[in-house]
Amino acid sequence: MKFAVFASGNGSNFQTLAEQFPDQVKFVFSDHHDAYVLERAERLGVAKASLELKEFSSKVDYEKALVEILKDQEIDLILLAGYMKIIGATVLSKYKGKIINVHPSYLPDFAGSPHAIEESHEAKKGLGISIHYVDEGVDTGELIAQISLAYHEDLEVYERSVHEAEHKLYPEVVRQIILHQQ
Repeated sequence: MKFAVFASGNGSNFQTLAEQFPDQVKFVFSDHHDAYVLERAERLGVAKASLELKEFSSKVDYEKALVEILKDQEIDLILLAGYMKIIGATVLSKYKGKIINVHPSYLPDFAGSPHAIEESHEAKKGLGISIHYVDEGVDTGELIAQISLAYHEDLEVYERSVHEAEHKLYPEVVRQIILHQQ
């Protein structure tokens, strides 16, 4: 199986996945040309590409270009890791049931929020992470795994615990997917 990781920013989840699954993580895509994840990919020798929506006349055209790239890379599974764009029908139709997302709250709390860590911390609810299949909704796909996390008064400490949990649970889920494909 060949995996693509989609990320919009730093790419720490990408790096964890690429280091644990070097034979499967073969491609990184970002919706920002200056995303740090692209530098991480270069250092790890992983193929990469970026497209920005503003370069296209429509989201459909943007996603058609992305699907062509994924086809060229022979991608079987897409792992979203801090990817901040909603996957549209063009990509979903080609990869139905083959896109997984990690979300930094205990869903359904703070579904769709780009600030789920801060919002769950402030509300003292929805503390945790969720991994789910991507469907037509926003963070509404079938849940694969969840971990609840303890509240910590210090937001930075809590945020670190979220990322540590993601770096542990996401590879476990991917490992299970690989085992079920064999």
